[in-house]
Formats: sequence, structure tokens, C-alpha cells
Amino acid sequence: MASRHPQKFNAEVHLSSSSSDDEENEPIVRRNSMKIELSVEYQKILKLVYFVKRGNETATVLALCAILNCNLAEEAYQLAVQDVGGLEILLNLLDTDVARCQMGSLKILKEIAKNGQVRRTIADLGGIKSMVRLLDSPLKDQRSLTAETLARVVVFHRARRSLLQLGGINKLVSLLDCPSARITRLNAEQQRDIEVARCGVLALWSCSKSCAIKRAIQQAGGIPLLADLLRSSHKALLTPVVGTLEECASEKCCRMAIKLEGMIPDLVQYLRNNKSELQKLCASAIFKCAEDAETRDVVRTCKGLDPLASLLNNTDCTELLTAATGAIWKCCLSQENANRFRDLKAVETLVSLLNDQPEEILVNVVGALGECAKDPECRIIIRKCGGIPLLVSLLTGTNQALLINASNAVGACALDHESMEIINRLDGIRLLWSLLKNPNPEVKSMAAWAICPCLENIQDAGEMVFSFLGGLRLIVHLLTSDDRDVLAAVCAAIAIIAKDQKNLAVMTDFNVVPLLANLTNTTDDLLRKHLADAIASCCAWVDNCSAFRQANAVAPLVKHLQSSCPDVNRSTAQALHQLSKDPENCLTMHQEGVVKLLIIMMGSCDRALQIAAANCIRNIRLLALAYDKQQYKLVLKLNHLQMK
Repeated sequence: MASRHPQKFNAEVHLSSSSSDDEENEPIVRRNSMKIELSVEYQKILKLVYFVKRGNETATVLALCAILNCNLAEEAYQLAVQDVGGLEILLNLLDTDVARCQMGSLKILKEIAKNGQVRRTIADLGGIKSMVRLLDSPLKDQRSLTAETLARVVVFHRARRSLLQLGGINKLVSLLDCPSARITRLNAEQQRDIEVARCGVLALWSCSKSCAIKRAIQQAGGIPLLADLLRSSHKALLTPVVGTLEECASEKCCRMAIKLEGMIPDLVQYLRNNKSELQKLCASAIFKCAEDAETRDVVRTCKGLDPLASLLNNTDCTELLTAATGAIWKCCLSQENANRFRDLKAVETLVSLLNDQPEEILVNVVGALGECAKDPECRIIIRKCGGIPLLVSLLTGTNQALLINASNAVGACALDHESMEIINRLDGIRLLWSLLKNPNPEVKSMAAWAICPCLENIQDAGEMVFSFLGGLRLIVHLLTSDDRDVLAAVCAAIAIIAKDQKNLAVMTDFNVVPLLANLTNTTDDLLRKHLADAIASCCAWVDNCSAFRQANAVAPLVKHLQSSCPDVNRSTAQALHQLSKDPENCLTMHQEGVVKLLIIMMGSCDRALQIAAANCIRNIRLLALAYDKQQYKLVLKLNHLQMK
């Protein structure tokens, strides 16, 4: 038999993994060679491998059977096969045409591939290529055994990369085409078909950690085939099928395919299964798919919220609780779902989970509470259950995702006056302000958004902000950020802070006017809205109206009136009204054609927009009348001089 050498793979093919490949970088631990050679396992395997290598076909098969009779679950036997050169021989047998030898070799490889060192050696010796070729075997048992062996091998990045290069994904997907899955009572041949499909799904589940492979599965038509298997009555298929779908759901194209195939009701159905592993996978898949509003509605209409709420009682199973709280969080993005969870008393349970839970669970729990807290009744429930102090305490952590969700939850609860009193007593505003220094832009933006309702619902907010050492300088400096969400949130906060004259004076000294003016060319409607609010508030300070003109902020601001967003139109009209108190700004607005736009908006159903547009036109008209009056006086004076 030809000897095998470690294969080299094309370095240009890259795969991104959704999980870390610690095995890839794990050092190979070598045992003492003298102890290896003296061990009983080594001597036994050495003799059997010799017969596999030197014997005829019958002797080879008998030797393979003898190796299988060894306890291959023990690491000593697994490494012994590798140490005596048995892996090369077993992989060479896969390239023969003798089915019995191929099957025996695969059975051994499947067992010893549980060992990480063995898996890496198989990949290095090109064993994946031989297995991919056997996926085309006419023998069903051989195809299923090959796929099951691959499922053990392709659990690290390099093995998945070679599988993708060799076209193994398309072949594995083809194994899922199983008409027998729709049949309840099976004959022996149909049972083999089910086993082929099961092993194919197992292999896809193992390698679907890679983003590239997830896309390859979708492109090969794997999602519709998985949908057929999901609806099968054969329970052996369920866990690997849902596991594969759960992995694939992290890719947008796969989520769309899952939705189009109508699999969400099936996932909801299996939430009621009594197997915790299947429940966990279903909840995790819903967590990933529920980013889509339509999917969230399907979960609700299929009565999937009730079993999700009941899963919160599984506090002894961390993985299941993580998946369930994640699914609840994403489902709560729809207010109707949040209201249903409120009726199911899930909010009280979520608050109780804020104590003594791992961070991965806390991220989901706090995220769900932040969405629920948008409902006034839920805010009261959270406060009465003692949730406010627990949420505020999470603002001191280091987990970035937890800080984002905690800021969002505290900001939502701040809309309740009694909750705001608790937040203030616990120094929550100062903690939120300190998060503006966090290097993560998402943390910064969420903290700034949370500060807004806090300042609006507390007495003496201006004095509190003024007392923050360096606080005003910090928030003005954030106007230089490159992140649009940060800019929008900071502008919203500045619009509130600037209502206090003392704070506005300080921010003016810190050049808030030119920094706001620099943002007026944005096309982002969220930023436009809050930028206009900030400009309107800053105009209350002496000379700031003319300062905005000098910073060339007026003309770009007029263009914001062309936005299709009503909120942008209202805020912009209010900002232009304040700016129109400066005569030269009125001239600039008139030149930019603001009158025609404002006249249209005077007919709006929005009362605030009507008033702002009318007041702005009034100021422009008053300036024009004053100019006409001045011109008339000048003409009279000239006529009087001529008569003399």
C-alpha cells in the first residue's frame, strides 16, 4: 500500500467560524515512548495492524474486527493506533475497492476520531478526501458510516476547510433527500434511507460552525431538505436537524430560507417536547430568527410564547435557560409579545433571574426587561419586584453586551417617576455618564439614550449635570465621534441639557455650535431629527443664532425639510424658527427657498409642525416688511432732497 503524507491545502480558501477552534491550536501531548512501547495496548494494536498491513483480504478483515473488539473508547487504544502507523493504513483501505475493508476501516476511524490528536492526523493525511469520495458509494450503509465518521472529524477549522474545498457539502446535502422520512412504517431498506439522512445531518451539524459552510448549505438547497426532515415522524432525526438549523440561523440568508419554508411553527411545536436538548436547540433557533418582526408574530400566533415562559423555571440547566431567555428577549422586540409575557407573569420571573446567574443569561434577561419596560405596567412590575437596584448595579460591570442592555433597561424604567427616584438615589445617572467614556460605541450610544429620560424626569437635572466634573466637556467632545448612533444619542442629550442656561453657556464655551454645524450635511434621518432639536435648544444662548450662520449651518438645515420623515420635518422647522430670530439667517433661508417648503408644512396635521413653520415664515415676513418700510422711508427722503 502506498504511504500517505500530510496534505497541503489551498491557503486562499478562508472560513470564518462561529465558535473558537481551540483544538486547532492545542499542543500535541506525547507520552513517554518507552512506556508506550511496553504497554499492553500498544503491543496488541501493533500485532493487529501488522496483520492488516501484511495479510490478505480475509486476514485484513479479521484483524480489523479484532481491533474493533478492543475498547477503542479508551485513549490508550486510540493513540496506539496512531502511534504504530495504523492511521495511514486505515486511510489507505478507504481507497481500495473492497467494501468489507472500507467498512471495517470506517468503523475504527469513527471510534478513534473522538480523540483530538487523531482527528488532526486524519486531516493531515488527507483522510477527508477519501471519505468525501465514499459519500458517492452505491452502498447505503457505507454512505451513512462515512457521513457519521466525518461528523466526528470535521469539528475544527482546518478539517471544515478541506471538506468545503473537496465539494463535501453538496454531497452531504444530497444525503438529506429522503422520501422515506414521510413514511411512518418502514421496511429494512427504508430504515437504511433514514439512517443515511440522519448521518448526513450529523455531519452537516458538525461542520456548520463555519459561516461559509452555512451559506454553502443554503446554496446547495439544504434548508428545504431540512424542512422535510423536521416534519418527519422519526424522532432520531429531530435533534441533529434542529441543531443544524440552529447553527445556520446565524446567517441572514439561512434565516430567510427558514422563514420561507415555514419552519417556525415546527420549532414552536418542539418547544413543548420533554427533551431539554431539543428544547434548547429550538429556543436558540427562535432567538436567532426572531430578529425578524414577521417571525416574532408567527411565534405569538402559534402560541409559542407560553412554552418559552415556562422554560424560565429550568434554572438548573444553564444552556436551556440561556436559550429560553434569549428567545424571550428577541420576541419582546414586538410590544404585543411583551404584553403577553406580562400576562404570563414572566416579567416577575425575569426580575428574579437577575440574582446569581451567569453573564450569558443576564445579557438576555436584562435585554428582555429593557423591551418589556417600554410598557408602563411592566415598569411598575419591575419596580415592585425590586428590579431597579439590580439593573443599576449592572452598570458597573465590564461585559459590553450586558452594559448595553442594562443601559437600555435603566433608561426605559426612568420613564416611571418612582423608578427614577430610585435610580437617582443609587447614583444611576452618574454611572450612565461614566459609560460615555467606554471605548465601545454601542455602549456610549445606549448610555446617552438612557441619560435622556433620566434628565427629563428628575428635578434639578441642570444642577446635577453641572456638578459632574468634566461631564459637559465629555458629552460635547462626543460630537466628534464617527458613529452615527453615538452622534444621534449625544445630540438628543444635548437638546435636553441645553435647556439649562448655565449648562448651555458652558457647552457654548466648549464650541458646541461649530461641532453641531459640522453635522448638518448628514443624510441620516435619526441624526437629523436630534441634531435639529439640539440646534433649537442651543439657539437660546446669546449670539448662538448668528454663530450657527457663521458656521454655515443654516443652508444645509433647510434641505432637511425635504426628508420624508415627519419627525425630521417637525424638529427642523422648530430649529429654523429659532434661527429665524437672527435677520441674516432669514435672508439665507429665503435664498434657499424655505418659504415654499414651510407653506406646505403649514397644512400639516402635526400641530407642532404647523406652529413652527408659521412662526418661521412670520419672522421672514416681518424682516421683509421692515426692509420695505426702510426702503420707503429712503425713497421719501430722496424725493424731499430733490424738491429742495
